[in-house]
Formats: sequence, C-alpha cells, structure tokens
Amino acid sequence: MKAIDLFAGAGGFSTGATMAGAQVIWAANHWPLAVQYHAANHPDADHLCQDLHQADWSLVPSTDILLAAPCCQGHSKARGKAKGNPQHDASRSTAWAVVSAAEYLRPQAIVVENVPEFLEWDLFPAWELAMQKLGYTLAPHIVDAADNGVPQHRVRMFIVATRSRSPLVLDLPKRQHIPASAFLDFDSGSWSPINKPRRSCATLARVSAGRAAHGDRFLAPYYGSGSGTTGRSLHRPIGTVTTKARWALIDGDRMRMLTVPENCAAMGFPRDYRLPAPAHQAIHMLGNAVCPPVARDVIAALMNQI
Repeated sequence: MKAIDLFAGAGGFSTGATMAGAQVIWAANHWPLAVQYHAANHPDADHLCQDLHQADWSLVPSTDILLAAPCCQGHSKARGKAKGNPQHDASRSTAWAVVSAAEYLRPQAIVVENVPEFLEWDLFPAWELAMQKLGYTLAPHIVDAADNGVPQHRVRMFIVATRSRSPLVLDLPKRQHIPASAFLDFDSGSWSPINKPRRSCATLARVSAGRAAHGDRFLAPYYGSGSGTTGRSLHRPIGTVTTKARWALIDGDRMRMLTVPENCAAMGFPRDYRLPAPAHQAIHMLGNAVCPPVARDVIAALMNQI
C-alpha cells in the first residue's frame, strides 16, 4: 500500500509505515530542516516544504493511507492550552489540513496521531463531523509506546479513520516492556561532578531523592511532576522524551544529560537514522516525532484489517 505523511517532521510516522510494509511516496512539513532530514532518510519519497494550510492537494499523489501528526503543543497539558493564546490557537488549527487533504484525496484510510487531549479540543466535535461528512468513521486508540516495544512510556492518541460503516478498532499487539538500561551507555556523553559550584538546589534535591529511591544509578528529569521529584529506575522504560533535553543520567557522584543516540534509541528510531549534528536540533525533532515501532504496529494492524 502507498502512504503519504503530513507534518512529517523527522520521519517517525514514515519510518514506522516502511517497517509495516507500506511505501511512503510523499511527505510534507513547514520546517526546511525537517524536510531536509526526512529526505535524507526517505530518499524515494517526494517532498514538499510548505504550510499545509496553503497546500494544493491536486499536486499530491493519490494514496491508500494518509498519515498525519498535526501540532500537539496547543493541546498538550505539558505546554498549557489557555484559550486565547494565538500560538496555541494556530497550532490547533493545523488539524484542519487533514480535513482538507481528505476531502480532495479521499484515501482508503487515515491515521492521525496527537496527544490524548486532542479529543478534548473545543472544536473536536466539529472536526469529527467534518470527517464523517466525508464518509469516514473514526476510532480513537490510546497507545503507550512502551506496549509496542519502545523503551519509553509515551501515551499518544491514534485516530483511525476508514471509509467503513463502523469504526475500525485495531487489534494491536502488547509487547514486552524494555527498560531504559537497554539503551544507556555509561562510557559516552559529557559527565560532570554532581557537587560542583553553582549546581542548582533543585537539581541536588532531585538527585538526593533519586538516590534514596533507586540507589547510585538512575534517571532524573529536569522538570515535571512524578519522576521529576523522585527520579526513575533504569529497570523500567524512560518517561516521555520531549523537544528539549530533559533526562539526566546519574551514576554515583557524576551526572550528564542523555546523548542524541540515547534519545534516538529511546524513541525507537533505527541506530543509523540521520539527524542534525547540533544536539538541540536533533532532540527537538525527536521529541516531536512519532515513535516508529508504534506507527509500525498501528499501520500493520490497519493494513491487515482493511
């Protein structure tokens, strides 16, 4: 089956589709750097760099499956979603590009990825009605990446839209959880002493709490509730990877932030996946991405059922 990828970013959805046996023939994103690296990893696909509100869908190839991961920042509780915030309002509006593409292309199936709060969006009923008017039935699935063999707890929503009488509920596999220890490399990265001048009191408090709970080796996030105050065991999947470096590795009296390869592995990307050299750019792309193994399982199940 052929697939196209809207809001393709670093290419997690496309990579998962390829793993599932689909052929990704076209991908788009508004960020030139993301398009550059998507093309480097998926050279057989055609690419468009554009705000998809302005896309001419007549120039996009017909497809069996449309993949879309519209901006989640306007929905995510982690970023806040106060009404009247112009940036968040614009972010949420990207979902309407999916309706526009569906109206013209009429693919057999559509898979939309976002945070679960997407379903609580004030305009979700209108968005859902628009998709239904185009002949699609919608089945939301809430999926934790850890259940798909990704060494990360990352809960996301996948809406499966099909041109069928009834919503298509996917039979997704439940894979064994993989601990963070599987991808950590204690011989890499830039280590520094925990007790060094100007180390913040908040960091020292997190490290102290983590030692009490987990011993000398554990992960400590730099912000957030839960693990943000207690640390996280290396014997369980890591918490959510975000667009900014969040996770520190603690080893006795030293610590460091996770490396790009470790973040890449935590997201389930192939080891040889190409990313920008500057770490902040690579981590931003990874934090915005769909975990490829999750996309693989969702798309494979979809292909088996349509």
